[in-house]
Amino acid sequence: MKIAVIGGGSTYTPELVKGFLERTAQLPLRELWLMDVDQHRLAIVGGFVQRMVEAQGHPFRVVLTTDRREALAGAAYVCTQLRVGQMEARRQDEYLARRHGLIGQETTGVGGLAKALRTIPVILDIAREMKAVAPDAWLINFTNPAGLIVEALNRYIPEVRAVGVCNVPYTAKIQFLALLKESTGREIAPGQAELKTLGLNHLTWHYGLAIEGEDFWPYVLRAFIQKVRGQEHPEWEPRYLESTRMIPNYYLHYYYHTDEKLHEQVHWPPSRAEQVMQIETQLLKQYADPTRVDLPPDLMRRGGAYYSTVATQLISAHYNNLGEVHVVNVPHRGAVKEWDAQWVLELPARISRQGIEPLPAQPLPPFAFGLVTTVKAYEILTVRAAAEGDVEAAYQALITHPLGPRLNRAEAVLEDILATNWPFLLQFHGRVTPPKRVSVAPDRDQ
Repeated sequence: MKIAVIGGGSTYTPELVKGFLERTAQLPLRELWLMDVDQHRLAIVGGFVQRMVEAQGHPFRVVLTTDRREALAGAAYVCTQLRVGQMEARRQDEYLARRHGLIGQETTGVGGLAKALRTIPVILDIAREMKAVAPDAWLINFTNPAGLIVEALNRYIPEVRAVGVCNVPYTAKIQFLALLKESTGREIAPGQAELKTLGLNHLTWHYGLAIEGEDFWPYVLRAFIQKVRGQEHPEWEPRYLESTRMIPNYYLHYYYHTDEKLHEQVHWPPSRAEQVMQIETQLLKQYADPTRVDLPPDLMRRGGAYYSTVATQLISAHYNNLGEVHVVNVPHRGAVKEWDAQWVLELPARISRQGIEPLPAQPLPPFAFGLVTTVKAYEILTVRAAAEGDVEAAYQALITHPLGPRLNRAEAVLEDILATNWPFLLQFHGRVTPPKRVSVAPDRDQ
């Protein structure tokens, strides 16, 4: 088996490789190809990974390359974990949003739009190359915004089998099992539990936890409500939890507690991107140590906990025909009967050699469905803008998103996005006049 990792110079890569090393008995991996456009980072991260693999008896070969087509050729699975423009582009997104008085976050609102415009064309190019040199491969996408990327793949290159993965549902399951242990004394392994969740990537509501077919959600919900009641600054309002009987994905704080998130931005620097840049500087120094063969503790500060678990479990479940249930981002194909079957949702699905089968689910109640519908409309417009260079679709996406600008400022924000990211937005070149950076007064709310 050959697996290709596009974005192999990522500081996440060693954790992913650790996951493969832990599953050598289940996966006959022979070649792991790490591809990156940044040769310097690839050499550091790749060198560390090669030492990790050698220290474990060299169960598979690690190949480093800057040639994407060579990396993809003949692969059984392709993992995408790239960042167009690297971390500096994320920092630019954050401060662009702040200077317009908006939420500066890499997957939500203005930041998510900018990142999608940079990223979707690159992922579509990868998928086209896969059609030519790895037609039977699965594309497993960890790149943000994960749901939007799979939405684009499904609409423009549906013949490439693609699935989006995110660590947030798995992390939530781990947290809920810990609560269950505290409240009932019962210890459950993650593989025994199935989390019921529904929505869009970074816009989901958890509503159930089944253990060997038995519903333990009432215990989890009661313990969670008790926990937040004891917090000085509650994670979620108990009244909300009692009314909805659901626990929101933590990214919903950006929608429900927008003012608080905007206030946090006043105290930048450092923004989250700047924090990560500092962490990655330290990680790369540690990876470069020729004596190191194990993961440094600083990796946990990077974010993305359990990424290796999520990705490698998914590959193993598919390859070994395990029929396991994982939370993934895929077209739901009628699993939620009342919703458009083409929509890419984040929901539980059964994974086997036959593919990925979304499990039937009841639609979300109106209080949540309204937000999902609006953000899905934004996603569809964003995909069109990114894939076709449609500037009008980009404008409409911006005015559709609940965290977007007021209408009288939308054009200025869009011009700023295009100007800031112009070198990465080749799909718009020749379609619109190269924009100039706009002068923006501080938002009055700040």
